[in-house]
Amino acid sequence: MIPARRVLAARGLRVSLWQLAGVGALIGYLTGIVASTGPITAPIFLARGLVKGAFLSTEAAGSLAVYVSKVVRFGVLGALPSELLIAGLIVGSSLMAGAVIARRFVLRLEPDRFRVLMDGLLLVSGLTMLWTARPW
Repeated sequence: MIPARRVLAARGLRVSLWQLAGVGALIGYLTGIVASTGPITAPIFLARGLVKGAFLSTEAAGSLAVYVSKVVRFGVLGALPSELLIAGLIVGSSLMAGAVIARRFVLRLEPDRFRVLMDGLLLVSGLTMLWTARPW
């Protein structure tokens, strides 16, 4: 995803709102059948041209919508034990606190530095996912 985003940026191409909606529908579907698709949305939002505060707020709003709908659905189906709900609230609160703390740092970054930082985070995230999925 990192090279694809960089090629699009080098050619001056951006993801349109319609393309963003289509990708959002696909990612929403995937999120319904797997645990998390977090690293997939970042390059798409960056390809749309979102950086810094716009990126963080869009990512947060999208994640909130997805996970609230999951909690409601699993709760209705009786598939959400209270221990898991409490753990999710603790993790979610920690993530929100981290975003608030990081906000000052992120808003000071130049857009190009933000993109490089996001590329680095995506690389680490992807390598971590591959490492934890290793068959050995």
